[in-house]
Amino acid sequence: MIPVLRRIGVPALAVLAVIGLGFGAAEPTTYTLPPVNAKFDYQIGAAYTPPSGVTVVSRDRTATPAAGLYNICYVNVFQTQPDEISWWQTNHNDLLLKDSSGKYVVDGAWGENLIDVSTPAKRTAVAAIVNGWIDGCASKGFKAVEPDNIDSYERSGGLLTKANAVALLQLLALHAHDKGLAIAQKNTTALGTAGKNAGLDFAIAEECGRYNECDAYTSVYGNNVIVIEYTKNAFTKACNGYGPSLSIVLRDLNVTAPGSGTYKYDAC
Repeated sequence: MIPVLRRIGVPALAVLAVIGLGFGAAEPTTYTLPPVNAKFDYQIGAAYTPPSGVTVVSRDRTATPAAGLYNICYVNVFQTQPDEISWWQTNHNDLLLKDSSGKYVVDGAWGENLIDVSTPAKRTAVAAIVNGWIDGCASKGFKAVEPDNIDSYERSGGLLTKANAVALLQLLALHAHDKGLAIAQKNTTALGTAGKNAGLDFAIAEECGRYNECDAYTSVYGNNVIVIEYTKNAFTKACNGYGPSLSIVLRDLNVTAPGSGTYKYDAC
C-alpha cells in the first residue's frame, strides 16, 4: 500500500509574516510513514537478513538499515541502554534520575537507569543528545525513529510525570520531522491523543493483543499501527482481530537473530 506522506512547514503566523513581506514561503520538509499492513520484522536485538516478503524493519540506531526496505531507527530515549550507563555517568550524570537520597532510579526489569526529564532545562539537554542520535539515523538512511520507554514516569516513584514525557516528545518530533523522519509512539496507552498532539505519527505497540489494548492505538493512529507479540496465543488473537489491517509479528522476547536458539518469528 502507498505510504502516507506528511508535510511539516513553518508555523502559520510565520508564513503569514513572510507572505506579508512579499517573500515566498520556505520549502516544507517531507517525511513518509511506514506502509500500512506491511510485513514487518522487529530486529532491535540483532540485525539479520529479513525474512522473505518483509518491507518494514526496525533496528537499533547503531545498526545499518536493511537495503531497499523502510527502516525504523530504535532509540532508547527515556532510559539508558545497559551498556551505556557508564557513558551517561561520566558525561551526563546530572541527567540520570536520582531519588531523594541521591540513589539512581533504575528499571530493574532491564537494568536501565531512568533519564531525568523533569525540568525544561533537563529536557533541552536530553533532546540535544537524542537529536544527535536522530541525525545519525537520518544520515544512515532510516525513514522513521522509535523512541522507547516513554512510560518511564510510571517507574520513577513519582519523580517524573506524563507531561514531562510529552514535552520531550514534542522536541524530538520537531527535530525528527525537520530531518525528514517520521516518529512513532512506542507503547503507552495512557498517552491518549497527547502523543499525536505532540507530533507523533504512528504507533509501535508491544503486546496490545495480549492485553486488549490495540484499540487504544488504532483510535488515535488508525491503521498506522505496528504490533509485536511475544506469545503464540497473543499473536493469534491479534491476527484474528487486526490481521487484515495492521502489521503484526510474533517475536521472541529478547528479539534475537536466527540461530540463537530462542529466535522466533511469524507474521500475519
